[in-house]
Amino acid sequence: MEAPLRYNWHDVVFFLELVRHGQLVGAAKRLKVDHTTVSRRIRALERALKAKLFSRTKSGFVLTEAGTKIFEHAEAMEYQANSIAQAAGIEGGEAGGPVRIATMEGIGSFYLGPRMKLFHDLHPAILVELVTSSRLINLSRREADIFISFPRPAERRLSMRKIGEFQVGLFASSAYLESRGVPERKADLDGHAFVDYIDDLIQIQAVRWMSDVVVPRNVVFRSSSLIAQYTSALQGLGIAMLPTFMASHDPDLKRVLPRLSATRDIWLSVHEDLLHTSRINAVVRFISEQVRRDRDLLLGV
Repeated sequence: MEAPLRYNWHDVVFFLELVRHGQLVGAAKRLKVDHTTVSRRIRALERALKAKLFSRTKSGFVLTEAGTKIFEHAEAMEYQANSIAQAAGIEGGEAGGPVRIATMEGIGSFYLGPRMKLFHDLHPAILVELVTSSRLINLSRREADIFISFPRPAERRLSMRKIGEFQVGLFASSAYLESRGVPERKADLDGHAFVDYIDDLIQIQAVRWMSDVVVPRNVVFRSSSLIAQYTSALQGLGIAMLPTFMASHDPDLKRVLPRLSATRDIWLSVHEDLLHTSRINAVVRFISEQVRRDRDLLLGV
């Protein structure tokens, strides 16, 4: 009878974190160890399994064919280990630990950020890590624990639900409207300056919202950053298409032709392996409840 493979489960934990971060330094920070420790534990696992699990590239560590096969089983082991802890009541009491939320820049900085003080007051043992990104986040690679997005993610093994909607409209500063005049109908927009995205850098089609209401003839500034568009419009550079919850932060931004608007869904996604983790559920409940309560703010009512 062939002897069973013997390996250290803790090495599998290091393997999972390196898959999720793609870099030794990122995995080391998550595990609170030195990056050389991560490298050593990966080598130990490869020796035990007699397989090369990663290839090193310029952009970081990527799974080999053998590593890809092992990854799904390693995730299943992690899930079962967490389930055992929960069944034993180890997570009883206040949920604690880090929870990483990924979302787009506008909703992260102007909606979630201002609500983190309230969340911390309710759950002081949970450390929220907020990542803003202009691309779709891969939860299967554990780039985040929770993803809040406008398009519905296409990944498998995700628990996802629509938690709300938000409206996007045209806004300009008081100074701009005083100097250039207030548009009274859509045709008047032809004579106005606009602030917009850099079209060829848009990675998520759901943020291509300007074209939903108008094709601007005179774009004077483009940026891949929604915050840069917001601040430039606030300084009087031109008319920008902004989420209403974002524009509401400064009373000097005035709505232009309110009937010209677009609506986007808000999707909250969690990998199914994390559904029974107390700290994840605490964050999910909080965000879902905030979005429900702020329905009018998000829809510009």
